[in-house]
Amino acid sequence: MTSTTLFTPRLEARHVQLLRAVFAAIAAAMVTFTSDHSAQLGLAAFSGFAIATALVLFLATWMTYPSGTRAPIVWQAIVTLIAGMVGGLAGLRTPEMFFTVIIAWALITGLIEAIVAFRTPRPRTPDARDALTVGALTLLLGFALIIAIFVEPQVYSVEGHDFVLTNIGVGVGVFGGYAAILTVFLAIAGFSPRKPELHSSDADASPEASANDTARAAGAAPTSNSTRDNA
Repeated sequence: MTSTTLFTPRLEARHVQLLRAVFAAIAAAMVTFTSDHSAQLGLAAFSGFAIATALVLFLATWMTYPSGTRAPIVWQAIVTLIAGMVGGLAGLRTPEMFFTVIIAWALITGLIEAIVAFRTPRPRTPDARDALTVGALTLLLGFALIIAIFVEPQVYSVEGHDFVLTNIGVGVGVFGGYAAILTVFLAIAGFSPRKPELHSSDADASPEASANDTARAAGAAPTSNSTRDNA
């Protein structure tokens, strides 16, 4: 007979998703509601988003995930925190730094999140499927920014005023779009109802209970026979 220790999360995965959605929404709002799509603005929005997300991931490491599954989350949090801190250096907020930091972050963390979710046993839980989608979206951000690097400057006019569309303007807009999509997806995932899952300890308890019932039934049978013999 074996005993299984049941891990009870103090912070549910849906709460982690909702917290990440809040910070993604702030980053999306910073990019969407301003016409200044410069590297300074893009890195400022990304820096706050990344540092806050890293803190949420560090919190979730010990409060949401059981031991044995925490290493990938820790690495994801570390990479996100480093990227956010580098993006927060005001003197390095150039277009080259914007593309370098965010592309590296997106490819590394997106790959970590997608691989961990993909390797979970099937059928996958809703949390694993959500993580796989977020990882794929983050990888897509990295590839989209790589393409944005090669955008040639284009002049366009709005109400008689001429503007120049540059690769950094496209890159910041792509990041803002990613943050907006991430906000909507994580919010929907966080508010979606979850079906109760059968923990391993519950599965172990069922055979044990059946064995005890069988033993009690076997012990009761001789007692009933002896009673009839005495009668």
